[in-house]
Amino acid sequence: MTSADVTRGAPPNEHDSPARRGGRDRKRADRSKSPRWLPALVFALALVPFVYVAGAIASDFFQGTRYLGSNPIKEAEHFTGKWALRFLALSLAVTPAVRLLKKGWLIRYRRTLGLFAFFYACTHLAIYGVLDVELTWSDMIEDVAKRLYITIGMTALALMLPLAVTSTKGWIRRLGNRRWNTLHRAVYASAVLGLVHYWMSVKKDITEPAVFGIVFALLLGWRVWASRSGRKVSRDSVQQEDLTLSR
Repeated sequence: MTSADVTRGAPPNEHDSPARRGGRDRKRADRSKSPRWLPALVFALALVPFVYVAGAIASDFFQGTRYLGSNPIKEAEHFTGKWALRFLALSLAVTPAVRLLKKGWLIRYRRTLGLFAFFYACTHLAIYGVLDVELTWSDMIEDVAKRLYITIGMTALALMLPLAVTSTKGWIRRLGNRRWNTLHRAVYASAVLGLVHYWMSVKKDITEPAVFGIVFALLLGWRVWASRSGRKVSRDSVQQEDLTLSR
């Protein structure tokens, strides 16, 4: 049975059992594997922004350089916040990439990219808490209570926390696929809130927030389209199978 038959809603072939289809899918997946060196490369490249900003902060503070401009703390906050959004976007782009490129092994990088998004969001918070308000908890609480964009940013990070904690295979087994997938849909809310947080923190030039907005809109739009398309195909398949069996 061809993919076109599925799209038209044709019933499954009686001789094409789930076990056989699963076996063929596994064989196809086995022939398309991630290069062995790629995970290490992805991990190393994902750390480059952190190494740069850590070195730049140290150099600006102790050697008087200006790698991060005249206000290195604020620049470091923006730098790490933008990288958190970039990794969120990359993690959300993995599933469309798997569908378009037919490379199932790409899916393993969704977790890696999502965890790096959380890592850079935590780094963003650490720079704010340690260098900006200097661990003055009263000032931090006041900022969260009085500045809406900080409240929104904290909410976005809070939503990412359970996603990072439950990203392991053990938690997938404990929660089950359905509940795990439902929980991890919170990543979309976190992405939107993170974008709003960034947009509100920019005072003049909104070019970069607008670019992020377009990217997230495309990724969320694709998710809605894929979900509705999948439901339509499934509904059509059931209806066609009912008609076939009634003949």
